[in-house]
Amino acid sequence: MVPQHRRRPVAALALLTLLPAGLAGCGSGDAGGNAAAPTGRAPAEEAAAKSRERVQAYLDALAARDAAAGRSQLCAPLQAAFDTTATGPNGDFADHFTVPQATITDVRTGPRGQEVSASITVAAGSRKATRSLLFTVTRTGADWCIAGETPGGNSAQPAVTP
Repeated sequence: MVPQHRRRPVAALALLTLLPAGLAGCGSGDAGGNAAAPTGRAPAEEAAAKSRERVQAYLDALAARDAAAGRSQLCAPLQAAFDTTATGPNGDFADHFTVPQATITDVRTGPRGQEVSASITVAAGSRKATRSLLFTVTRTGADWCIAGETPGGNSAQPAVTP
């Protein structure tokens, strides 16, 4: 019988030897065709692109006055609040507001996900106001959604020159 103090290193060695073989099947190449297609982009670049797409879709929904399309860009926990406030007197999709211009000004990684800053011009009758909004976009499973919207935003990052 092997003494107790010798079993641990042997078990650890066996685990370390078998672990890479066990993890080999956990990669993105799935023989069943269930894996997401590789995008060819780095994870940070893909996160920024997906976040920009979600916020742009929300801004497009605002301009089109399509509350259902706007709701579909939000994470599930925000959808209930959206349903009760979006078309209310001060909601994003209120009947008396129009959005003649909405522009994404910055995308960057933040503490709670991707932060997408936007400048939105809202018109009510002949009055117009431009406001900055900061959208927080997170990944949920294989998809991305807007997890938050707050006043303000980040200033555009300066271009990096070599």
